[in-house]
Amino acid sequence: MNSEHVNLTIKRLDEDVELPQYAYPGDAGLDLRSNADLVLKPFERKLIPTGLAIAIPEGYAGFVQPRSGLALKQGLSFPNTPGLIDSHYRGELKVVAINLDPQNPILINKGDRIAQLVIQEVPVVNLVEVKELDETDRGSGGFGSSGV
Repeated sequence: MNSEHVNLTIKRLDEDVELPQYAYPGDAGLDLRSNADLVLKPFERKLIPTGLAIAIPEGYAGFVQPRSGLALKQGLSFPNTPGLIDSHYRGELKVVAINLDPQNPILINKGDRIAQLVIQEVPVVNLVEVKELDETDRGSGGFGSSGV
């Protein structure tokens, strides 16, 4: 059981915005809410503001992901999922949303939960160039190489 807690400083850019929170104890994602009323027509993309800015600690990153219920029921998704927030970014959190439903618009009201924010530790990677990579059972097989 992971008992590590990470402090995430957050700033309301609109004092009416509700702070993100976990829906249930043990959840990985904090619910992010829309800070605007908008309509997404079928296959339309829009940038949805959250009215929040955060300061992610060095060594961590934020990943913005769709909420599964909205994806299934309405077709709301993100074309760049997961959206990556680097630790040095201090601007407003915004979500690039797309309506994947071919017929129905998606109505989003200010305050609606639209996304999940997951904070994860990310290592700094040192690249080590080699002439050959080690062999594995999979090798270079990809895109369906393990069967259906």
